[in-house]
Amino acid sequence: MSGRSLDPQLQRNAVRTGGMRASAIRALFAVVNRPEVVSLAGGMPFLDSLPLEQLAAETGRLLADDGRVALQYGAGQGIPELREQICQVMALEGISAHPDDVVVTIGSQMALDLVTRIYCDPGDVILAEAPSYVGALGTFSAYQAQVVHVETDDDGLVPAALEAAIAAVRESGRRAKLLYTVPNFHNPAGVTLSVDRRAQVARICAEAGITVLEDNPYGLLGFSDTVYPAIRSLDPDNVIYLGSFSKTFAPGLRVGWVLAPHAVKEKLVLANESAILNPPMFNQMMISRYLANFDWQSQIKTYRELYAERRDAMLAALETHMPAGTTWTRPDGGFYVWLTLPEGYDTAAMLPRAVTERVAYVPGTAFYADGFGTRQMRLSFCYPTPERIVEGIRRLGTVLEAEQEMLRTFGVGSVSRPDLRLGGPTAPAPDAV
Repeated sequence: MSGRSLDPQLQRNAVRTGGMRASAIRALFAVVNRPEVVSLAGGMPFLDSLPLEQLAAETGRLLADDGRVALQYGAGQGIPELREQICQVMALEGISAHPDDVVVTIGSQMALDLVTRIYCDPGDVILAEAPSYVGALGTFSAYQAQVVHVETDDDGLVPAALEAAIAAVRESGRRAKLLYTVPNFHNPAGVTLSVDRRAQVARICAEAGITVLEDNPYGLLGFSDTVYPAIRSLDPDNVIYLGSFSKTFAPGLRVGWVLAPHAVKEKLVLANESAILNPPMFNQMMISRYLANFDWQSQIKTYRELYAERRDAMLAALETHMPAGTTWTRPDGGFYVWLTLPEGYDTAAMLPRAVTERVAYVPGTAFYADGFGTRQMRLSFCYPTPERIVEGIRRLGTVLEAEQEMLRTFGVGSVSRPDLRLGGPTAPAPDAV
């Protein structure tokens, strides 16, 4: 027998572990943390704008005043004070909620895991935008759910494509349980679901018996005064809403939440307790004190102004340095631009060369469950300064020039599939679902 035999421990793993996959973004962390590399990859908030000295003092007061509570076990649903404050935050987007229907989680990533665990058996279908958030795709895969992508365009998820995808899934004999959507300032596409389409999406899913899983970490980070109504505000009975303080305050505290219909909430509390016993008390109490004692809405305004400036720097640099035939989205909020290169480019294959040129991005294939995205990449503008963004795009342009020269010299080689799913092909045929 040649070769190395499979590790005995791996032979004992559950079948579902075969669906676990490494995050393309986490895999880049060791590279993008090098100071000489301009990282346009990770969606990291610009924490230098936080009042860190005041927060340090508040941390000290929390430990001095309530340390015995903050460092103790707590309830699996989260502390009542924070759940009440979360309802006030969600009210800014038209959501009327009761604290009893809120479950605090360790970031919204934990919320994704809990909802998928409750809803999906192996082989169940989850509908998701094309492209879609890489962390959600990893969770769905780990639970052996099958993702069917739905076309998006500059106005977000296309309702007609959603109807077609639902019909295709039914004709294939499978069952769609959830529609996963990031309606505001989409990760990775940067687009926003139009107000008219929100009502259509809610109606289509309700009529089809499909629960909407609305993931909204960026909703308050718009660059204009427009605040879009949450899909949850249009249909409280059929929408599970995920929120997070990772983008509007600090990701290191890992505090998110789920707002769910009451019957679902009960299951979420049980799932939360079985996974973690309770979300960390200290982190919850720190967030609660921040919301009570700091001008958090002004801090969000500061974030919005910083990110708008960085977005503008990126868009201007793309106009200067990208090759002819390149297209990109123009987000009006959030962290990301979604870029599509001309035919023949492969962003995953190009990434090592880009890192050599000291610039990093996330290849588009990370955001699809079906192999699409070879000509796309996600560019993040939230963390680098405008000057670093401009330099990073210049370096990226140099990489693309070299790649273009190789294509001219040696031919196209491995041609990308027609994969412009943002405004591209509609829902898959039944035999492709």
